[in-house]
Amino acid sequence: MPALACDGRLLEDEGVYAGPLCVPSAPQRVVVLDASFGLGIGMDVGLPIIGAPLDRMSDDGLKSRAEAADVTSIGFVTEPSLETIVALQPDMILAFVGSESMASGVYPQLSQLAPTLLYTDIDWRAFYSLLAEFTGREDEIAEKMQAYDARLADIRDRMPDKTVSVLRITSWDFQVYLDAPQSYAPFEVMKQAGVTRTEYETTDDPSLSMKRPDWEELAELDGDVLLYIVGGTNDSDKDGRHEEVLSNPLWQMLPAVQSGNVHRVDAATWMEFSGLASANRVLDDLEKYVIDAP
Repeated sequence: MPALACDGRLLEDEGVYAGPLCVPSAPQRVVVLDASFGLGIGMDVGLPIIGAPLDRMSDDGLKSRAEAADVTSIGFVTEPSLETIVALQPDMILAFVGSESMASGVYPQLSQLAPTLLYTDIDWRAFYSLLAEFTGREDEIAEKMQAYDARLADIRDRMPDKTVSVLRITSWDFQVYLDAPQSYAPFEVMKQAGVTRTEYETTDDPSLSMKRPDWEELAELDGDVLLYIVGGTNDSDKDGRHEEVLSNPLWQMLPAVQSGNVHRVDAATWMEFSGLASANRVLDDLEKYVIDAP
């Protein structure tokens, strides 16, 4: 089979959807479809991002950073405005989608507008490496990763013999992101930091990354420490459900709640993970609520 003709950069990475993919070697007008990995990591490596879904972002710091860089909002992350994207005239469209099924749903239409790089691997560090090659900042990112790895190793060495449970409370259900072979980034950080989750929150199944426990199954979240997440783009921190959950007798019976070792953590960090800054904030939470807590 003849090689694909490409005047720019030919991407044959395993995580690139619809590869081999020809994109500009030095894009000048990048539109990002996700307000987490794509936006945060893209800005970290210096990509010229001109558009991203800034509406209803819960990460105020990243949003302010994007607005200061004159990034135009293309709407809400699940409802981007195609008209706005077209008007911005991107020479590359970018997103960290994490799965081929998500990529397949948006690729056909977007790829007609500009070369569209959708990253389907869950490895956020590999995504840094891929994007840094566009701007020549590989060495800079490698140095930052080395500093992060040193901090990660220090925290792992100090991690106490405690179990940690993590629960997300939404307006309609409970969500438990697992310690799994294919963990969502903040929970992969937890795993690499040496955190022990409960048996209910741990799996060897590569196809399983999340559970949706019912009220009775909440009893399985019997860690010494309980971290819980409310809010984010779903506005679940504004409808009162989490307050009902926290006052429910089944919640009150959880060991960490009874011992006072229950803590709400930031949805912007844990549900809109955006790169090294988020990873370090996860480590901040682990130091504060697991290592330094009595």
